[in-house]
Amino acid sequence: MVTSRSLHCLRCARPAEGFDGCRTCAAEGIGVNTMPPLADLGGADLSRYPGGPWGLPSALPVSGPPVTLGEGNTPLIRLRNDPDADGAGGPAGEVWLKYEGGNPTGSHKDRAMAVGVAAAVAAGADTVVAASSGNAGAAAAAYAARAGLRCVVFTNEAVPAGLRAQIDALGAERVVHPGSTAARNAAMARAVEQPGRYPLTSYSAPSPGGNPYANEGYKSVAYELARDLAGRRLDTVVVPTSRADLLAGIGRGFRELAAAGLIGREPRLVAAEPAAAAPFTAALRRPDRAGQERTRVTADGRTVAFSLGEERPCWQGLDALWRSGGTAVAVDDEAIMAEHRRLAAEGLILEPSSAVASVVARAEARTPGALVVAIGTATGLKGLVG
Repeated sequence: MVTSRSLHCLRCARPAEGFDGCRTCAAEGIGVNTMPPLADLGGADLSRYPGGPWGLPSALPVSGPPVTLGEGNTPLIRLRNDPDADGAGGPAGEVWLKYEGGNPTGSHKDRAMAVGVAAAVAAGADTVVAASSGNAGAAAAAYAARAGLRCVVFTNEAVPAGLRAQIDALGAERVVHPGSTAARNAAMARAVEQPGRYPLTSYSAPSPGGNPYANEGYKSVAYELARDLAGRRLDTVVVPTSRADLLAGIGRGFRELAAAGLIGREPRLVAAEPAAAAPFTAALRRPDRAGQERTRVTADGRTVAFSLGEERPCWQGLDALWRSGGTAVAVDDEAIMAEHRRLAAEGLILEPSSAVASVVARAEARTPGALVVAIGTATGLKGLVG
């Protein structure tokens, strides 16, 4: 069952219920997720941590049987240092890729959906519901099937054929909603009002981010990096960012590790965004935090990084960047596709949204001796189907 760790707004600290974010902050035009308290990792031994969200079950706000397909423990791969491949002479430090395409359905979303579906089971739901451009829907379908739950995925007409095929093969009911993301989310909001239905993704406006229990699964990325790079100084982690669920979850994981003395310092976090939809980059150009919170951009959905793109920065993503002394960087489509090809030349087929992070990571690693990790969020193999 869901434990008594109550949800609270990360910005105003008010207690909250439900999965539509903080309504008080939303009235100010600011999307903020409500989250459980940070976990106490005191006494944990990272050298014995088996990886994945369920490797440290006490760090999750859900008890009861785990729902798992073996997610986590994804490869950490050092990228080539090729000075001739970029005009600035190549990175002087090390660039590593945390390859989340190694998860069961091929993306980082598996970490969240494993926990979210377990929370749905604990809540007595018979149906899980997700709004998705593809990867979240595929993960929701897989973990719902594992748990024996019905799954409804609200998508749009732009979802690539390979992802549509994956969602369908896993037995989900795919509802194609033409038009805007707002219309799609409104349809999902109506659906979750029905008894027995449990939301796994965001559906309200301004978007607060995804299901707060599910998002705790992303902390395991930080735990695995700390374990696998034990004894080394990790300077920067670059994260492809849309609603910032992954970015904020990784930040929470590092905060828990630091509080327990399991790492000496938290690494700097960097949000990597497509230039066509870069609200975090736009926000951090503003001089004051109040202005940053209220930033809004016009998102162009035509970017090759199809799974990224928001108009407003979710507050918890800004908070993760503020706390770590981080920043946000926008990357244009030409650079994204050049990096996509460069990764393929190293044997790595990632979706373009993942390449956004490695473009930025190579730039961050130009400092001599720097150790930078890019999160490669999903395999590109799905885009080759259909």
